[in-house]
This record gives sequence, C-alpha cells and structure tokens, in this order.
Amino acid sequence: MRLQRNPLGKLVLTTADGQVHENVVPVRAFPIQAPQGQVSLVGVDGHEVAWIEHLDDLADDSRALVQEELALREFTPVIQRLREVSAFATPSTWTVDTDRGPTSFVLKGEEDIRRLGRDVLLVLDSHGVQFLIRQPQSLDRHSRKLLDRFL
Repeated sequence: MRLQRNPLGKLVLTTADGQVHENVVPVRAFPIQAPQGQVSLVGVDGHEVAWIEHLDDLADDSRALVQEELALREFTPVIQRLREVSAFATPSTWTVDTDRGPTSFVLKGEEDIRRLGRDVLLVLDSHGVQFLIRQPQSLDRHSRKLLDRFL
C-alpha cells in the first residue's frame, strides 16, 4: 500500500495489487478511545478501500500524510483548565484553557457532558463543538470544583 498526494492535494492510494484509488479520506474507527488505532481509508463513493490496523504499521511518509488529513478533519480541543463558569445552572458560559488556547462556550444542559469511559468526558457546546476532558481527576483543584457542580 502506498499513499501520495495528487497535484490537487488529495490523497491517492495505490494498493499492493496495483489498484489506484483517487481522493481517499482517512477516518478513525475510534478517534477518542484509540486515536493511534484503526483507520479506514474511504473512497469517493463512501466505501472502505483499505484498512490500517495501526498507524505505526505505515511507512513514515504515508503515516505523515494520514495524520495531516486526520488533523484537518478532526477538531476536538482538550480542556486543560476551567477558569470560570457563569452560573451553576444551565445554560451557562464556560471560560476554559484548551490545548489550542483559551476560549469560552455555552453549555446548554448538563446532558451535554457525557462520560466516555472512566477517564474521559466529552463536553458539547451550543454550536456542536466537542471538547474533551481527559483524566478529570488530574485537573487543578479549582477546575475540579467547577466541573463537579455539573456531574
């Protein structure tokens, strides 16, 4: 399997048997729970044309291309600190620090905070943007106190 970009910047997959698939798109099977795990390469018709069990199985240049494409498709900032919450009832405005910088968003309801496992929370803002909180117990004391009011 070989990946490269065409002149328009789209991914082109050449399989081991010589088949060429233009404009393939990588899609993670489990983007939050196993981000380095399985990835499907999907053709323009929406059908899978290749399966990648682990990104580390790819050659360095192909892995870099897949990771670049995934970064363009996925936008899930990780909340690192809660600075303030406008109210302990919803809707409320949260001011947070993320891995992509500081921001504010509106939490419509407590049901927009979902537990995705023991150590991961998914927070959905009023515009549909998803934020992750990894290991909420490791947040600073002030952040945990604010977050506990909504859990």
